[in-house]
Amino acid sequence: MAAYLNRTISLVTGQTAPNGNDDHNNTSTDTLDSSLSSSRPNLSLQPSASSTSANFQSNPMVSETRLYQSNDKSPLQIFVRAKKKINDIYGEIEEYVNEATTFINALHSEAEIVDKAERELFESYVYKVAAIREVLQRDHMKVAFFGRTSNGKSSVINAMLREKILPSGIGHTTNCFCQVEGSDGGEAYLVKEGSDEKLNVVNIKQLANALSQEKLSESSLVRIFWPRERCSLLRDDVVFVDSPGVDVSANLDDWIDNHCINADVFVLVLNAESTMTRAEKQFFHTVSQKLSKPNIFILNNRWDASANEPECQESVKSQHTERCIDFLTKELKVSNEKEAAERVFFVSARETLQARIEESKGNPPHMGAIAEGFQMRYFEFQDFERKFEECISQSAVKTKFQQHSSRGKSVSGDMRSMLDNIYERITIFRNLKQDQKNLLTERIQGTETQMMQVTREMKMKIHNMVEEVEEKVSKALNEEIWRLGVLIDEFNMPFHPERLVLNIYKKEMNAHVESGLGSNLRARLSMALAMNVEAAQSEMTDRMHALVPNEQLLASSAKLAVRTQPFEMLYSLNCQNLCADFQEDLEFKFSWGIAAMIQRFTGKVRERSKKNQPALVNRQSSIGHSVVTPVSTPVETTPVCLLPTPGVGGITPEQLSIISRFAMSSIGSQGTVGGLVVAGVMLKTIGWRVLVGIGALYGCIYLYERLSWTNSAKERTFKGQYVRHATKKLKMIVDLTSANCSHQVQQELSSTFARLCRTVDTATTDMNEELKTLESQLKILEANQKQLKLLRNKANYIQNELDIFEHNYIAPQ
Repeated sequence: MAAYLNRTISLVTGQTAPNGNDDHNNTSTDTLDSSLSSSRPNLSLQPSASSTSANFQSNPMVSETRLYQSNDKSPLQIFVRAKKKINDIYGEIEEYVNEATTFINALHSEAEIVDKAERELFESYVYKVAAIREVLQRDHMKVAFFGRTSNGKSSVINAMLREKILPSGIGHTTNCFCQVEGSDGGEAYLVKEGSDEKLNVVNIKQLANALSQEKLSESSLVRIFWPRERCSLLRDDVVFVDSPGVDVSANLDDWIDNHCINADVFVLVLNAESTMTRAEKQFFHTVSQKLSKPNIFILNNRWDASANEPECQESVKSQHTERCIDFLTKELKVSNEKEAAERVFFVSARETLQARIEESKGNPPHMGAIAEGFQMRYFEFQDFERKFEECISQSAVKTKFQQHSSRGKSVSGDMRSMLDNIYERITIFRNLKQDQKNLLTERIQGTETQMMQVTREMKMKIHNMVEEVEEKVSKALNEEIWRLGVLIDEFNMPFHPERLVLNIYKKEMNAHVESGLGSNLRARLSMALAMNVEAAQSEMTDRMHALVPNEQLLASSAKLAVRTQPFEMLYSLNCQNLCADFQEDLEFKFSWGIAAMIQRFTGKVRERSKKNQPALVNRQSSIGHSVVTPVSTPVETTPVCLLPTPGVGGITPEQLSIISRFAMSSIGSQGTVGGLVVAGVMLKTIGWRVLVGIGALYGCIYLYERLSWTNSAKERTFKGQYVRHATKKLKMIVDLTSANCSHQVQQELSSTFARLCRTVDTATTDMNEELKTLESQLKILEANQKQLKLLRNKANYIQNELDIFEHNYIAPQ
């Protein structure tokens, strides 16, 4: 009773105390009880019809606009705002999940960072969030009305909607589930279960009426879409579900599973003229087993009938109230006594609907009164609506949005955790790439530095080897030239002074000399030179390989450095062209003739002049070293006899040459003047006997030499002349030959070093390309790290938004 008075006075005075202030409510109720009992002990809580009419006409605060809060301050707006807020948050979550999934799919190419399972998990969040958003768009505050047949369930819904939408009347009227929800359009329509066809809302009287010829299944659902602008409750996303009587079917479990599992509030409509039945209790027992502590309001409808028996009114109300409270607290155990007392109401739905219809016409609400006490019953119905709005708003926010908020936290938390793991892996991967970059940079710099040092050392080594080879070849060739006579003596081809045979003999001797000199030089030098060259090449290869530690590059460099054949020195003497100007002199010449004597004398003079002219010889030698001429080009030299030399006995070389020429011409002439002169001089000087003896001896020697001038003597003379001529010619090409050999060594070593340098350059180029690749990968990894930080911050932001949402809408106020 105290709770009832409290609700009534709070409505009259305009005070609305929240459910949480129970102590204040009780204090106010006790004070009001004592005040009313002391001042007006006979005060009836059921004013007469006349007083009711007067109050509604004279006091505007009892009007509908006075008793109801504005729509902006309605408790239902909490759900509307919460729904908008959670939808906005989930819009951000969906954008975040799509962004993160796109980013993760881009990272999937790096197998070390993101595997297939993680990518699929991120993609699953996209579908999960999309499904939640779809559910959020359909989320609404759902109220399910249950009770026995003809208890007025449809009338209560019509009264709350302020229009007669659902069919109502005596007997069994509603034969299926009817769901009334808001529509954004201006036209009302209905849709049958399993069909998308929009039917006229007038058809509900035939479809849902048990008296209609077209009967639907008792478990089927008819959805009625009513314009939101015509009803504030529907505008605030409230959905009403009317049901058949719980006493007409035993399929209660199917009803709960199909239509009530997502209900936020249950309204049990009882007939105040009777009491709560076992069928009604059994239904809600089943509901409480499937739903954890359902929110249940109990309406004792048709309370207007109590006006006919005012003497039993209070006792009946107390009896109904006690039984309802016991049912909620002791049987269902869904609330305590205080909360249960606030959930029991005594109303007249038909009376309230008539009053509101009159009010919509501009008439006072009391014109819809059925019996005495209308005002109190009307206040009670309004109190029920206020409590109902508060309860359904809080319940719907918790039952629907709390779960969505938890799921949003779970999704963002799981994604943040996975992003943290991926960030750690990227950090490790980036550090590894950074170490590789540092090592590669140091390797490139070290390779370039060592390459410069090795190049300087190898150039110096090649230079030293070239000089050494040139010196060795020059020395060996000079020694072989001095031993040329031995080589020519080994030539044993038959000799004949005939011109044709002699030319062939010359060619064969040239070939023999060239082959022999080449063989001797190879025997003396090639082995050592080849070993030195190979050793130098091996050293080059080892030094260059040390600069390129990569196995693949080592293999390629080794392949480039290896020769198919060993190095072999080529000695190009070309004796055929070199000795082509050799002209033999095979005519007999007496060795003790005057011409021979003069030649011997002039030869000694030449030797002395050569000894006295070392500078001239050095100059000629330096010219021979510095000037490299082709082998085939004849070298013109000035005859030694024409060079000015100091005189011997006061006679200059020019004078001696003139005298010798004159003597020879005189001796070789056909006249006898010279012979007579000489004979006269000698006869006068030494006597004729000595002269005859000398002449006889001279003649014998001449005869002996003349008889011994055979082919063998001619061959020896020919070979001697050839040795002198070839020695002279070969000495002229010593420097050229040694230079050619050193050039071969230089070319061999330089080409090997060049190939190795190309290998190192290729390796360096590859390392630079690898370095560029690493730098680009590091840039990508750094960008990925920044993106991951941004995504993690967004996850934290979403977590904070959900925490704020729960604090504002879900946490107890």
